[in-house]
Amino acid sequence: MKFPENLRYTKEHEWVRLEDGGIAVIGITEFAQGELGDIVYVEIETKDQHLAAEAVFGTVEAVKTVSDLFLPIAGTVIEVNPELNNKPELVNSDPYGEGWMIKVKVDATADVDALLTAEAYSELVGN
Repeated sequence: MKFPENLRYTKEHEWVRLEDGGIAVIGITEFAQGELGDIVYVEIETKDQHLAAEAVFGTVEAVKTVSDLFLPIAGTVIEVNPELNNKPELVNSDPYGEGWMIKVKVDATADVDALLTAEAYSELVGN
């Protein structure tokens, strides 16, 4: 498994990419989608809501299970990936690209730096 060096990670298997203007793109890791299996539905109804770090921002339904999605950092959900409505399998095929889930205006960009590096996350999942 590959964990891109330019991302930060959580113990709950989300990744975060900080962009200009304090916007974070968030999705689930390759490890997470592999554990879940084939993803058949993504439900995110938190657009325009301010959420605390570790709050549930949505759910992902796979053939095997339904799992909550946790927001790694506090902020306001400003966008949900519209492609996931018709193609939830993008989370399986391209978790770090077209399979992104939400964009968040973060409260404090320093919170992103506190998340796991690719190396630390790789060690966490035993890769």
